[in-house]
Amino acid sequence: MTNEPNQDRRDFLKTSGLLTGSALLGGLPFQTNAATGSPGYHFSVNDTIKVALIGCGGRGTGAAQQALNTKQNVKIVAMADAYRDRLDDSYKALTERGLKAADGSPKVDVPEDHKFVGFDAYKQAIALADVVILATPPGFRPSHFEEAVRQSKQIFMEKPVATDAPGIRRVLAAAEEAKKKKLNVVVGLQRRYQPSYREMIKRIHDGALGDIVGGQVYWVSGGVWQKPRKPNQTEMDYQMRNWYYFNWLCGDHINEQHVHNIDVANWVKDSYPVSCQGTGGRQVRTGKDYGEIFDHHIVDYVYADGTTINSQCRHYEGTYSRVDEMFLGTKGKIEGMEKKSSALMGYNGQPIYTHNAKADGNPYQIEHDELFDAIAKGQYKFADAERVAKSTMTAIMGRMATYSGKVVKWDEALNSQIDLFPTTLAWDAMPKSLPDANGLYAIAVPGKTVTV
Repeated sequence: MTNEPNQDRRDFLKTSGLLTGSALLGGLPFQTNAATGSPGYHFSVNDTIKVALIGCGGRGTGAAQQALNTKQNVKIVAMADAYRDRLDDSYKALTERGLKAADGSPKVDVPEDHKFVGFDAYKQAIALADVVILATPPGFRPSHFEEAVRQSKQIFMEKPVATDAPGIRRVLAAAEEAKKKKLNVVVGLQRRYQPSYREMIKRIHDGALGDIVGGQVYWVSGGVWQKPRKPNQTEMDYQMRNWYYFNWLCGDHINEQHVHNIDVANWVKDSYPVSCQGTGGRQVRTGKDYGEIFDHHIVDYVYADGTTINSQCRHYEGTYSRVDEMFLGTKGKIEGMEKKSSALMGYNGQPIYTHNAKADGNPYQIEHDELFDAIAKGQYKFADAERVAKSTMTAIMGRMATYSGKVVKWDEALNSQIDLFPTTLAWDAMPKSLPDANGLYAIAVPGKTVTV
């Protein structure tokens, strides 16, 4: 993160918000940016930070609520989703709280002509805002992030940021453009904003545990929701409604969920793995309702210094659950980083550092508090996209290893040309993965499936 001198928020939004096409200006008058000589656009005289919500599911609605709970004068002014019912449910959830701005006006101010539905709805909503929240299924993140950067908006986006290597490369390119434009980008790997993680990992980087020589990261749980197929439902609609079970939308649960813990491993190591190998499959969730994803993955990630971090994630109902990380160093270890009271422990049994998290704030709220505080102060502080793209790539590389049964190297994984996204986005268009006559989807077979 970098710091820039304070400046007025409206000036900051003008200087960081240089548009590339006049068609997006919506009639706002041009003015010239004094610092750059480039054309910008003029905002109204009040200090309202206008937010567009792109993706109106549970996580998007939660992120919007957290934005509204910041200290700044934030208003939701536009919403977009592929589905009208999800947009309506989100709007109801956001408005029923009756949040008011300092002047008494509603903090959710989204008239009908600012509600957009369909695959291209995001473009219209983004154009109306200063800040965008990107919370659709991950497969859409590269295109939505590109558009938000193209329209020069400040950005909060959920993790993961892609589902395949071509998507990662798009996000990395857009991240570079966001840096050039000095657009704040915060990504929802909230452990990065959690005080306990920040304090413990700062001390790990300062050498409290010595050299990190191993570790394990976990997301083992009972799995998530599933929605039955409806009569006459198109295949695109079915997969969109059940996005968690299709790789073009989700990237498998090693990517969608476990990226949190994998990112912590990369954070602790302050690097990214050079290779990995692993195993996985479908042991419990084997029916046609579970699409094409595995229900378990076990991966060994190898870093450049030879350290191996073991990764485990699974979806088995009625079994032991753990969502956590542990690491071993030459001087000590940390177990249970997610616990309310956790400690860096020496091998003599004495604590090196103990963190009591009972008084810590909610990290989901903290990430929005810090983002909107920076925006209100006219600061450029956050550039999360590149880091999260590489942690997302780490998760995708793990999926490549479990699907193929091969050792997968970082460079070959990142340069993979396998593109999971449909050729055409339309409700009557066909995704690339289709069911057979029995409603079953092709499942990866280690030793046969090609992933890079």
